[in-house]
Amino acid sequence: MTVTQLRGRCAALLVVSVGMGLGTRRFGDAMPEVLARYGGDVLWTVALFWMLALLWPKAGPWRLGLAAFGVSALVELSQLYRAPWIDSVRDTGIGALLLGQGFIWSDLACYAVGAGVGVVVAGIVLTEATTR
Repeated sequence: MTVTQLRGRCAALLVVSVGMGLGTRRFGDAMPEVLARYGGDVLWTVALFWMLALLWPKAGPWRLGLAAFGVSALVELSQLYRAPWIDSVRDTGIGALLLGQGFIWSDLACYAVGAGVGVVVAGIVLTEATTR
């Protein structure tokens, strides 16, 4: 598979992940509580995984998973920093989606699950694509 084909698959998976993540926020009332509560955080890291794969297409799934978890954890830890300028960014719709609102320990577990999902899906989708 060429880098262009790989990036195309990663872009498609990024779009699906973002759509599913936004769906957990929009349609959370129609989902099981655990999915509505934690699904968006898991999918945030999955989407970040695919974004990193687009930027770094030759990296292996484990490296991408560790990077996605690391960035997600740093963003979560950044929520402990409360300054008016960053809080005003977090008060916007896109700022809240990208940076979150407040530090929650359970989000770190969600990010670990999301990184794992990215590793597993990449292992299946990308391995299948290269063995055909």
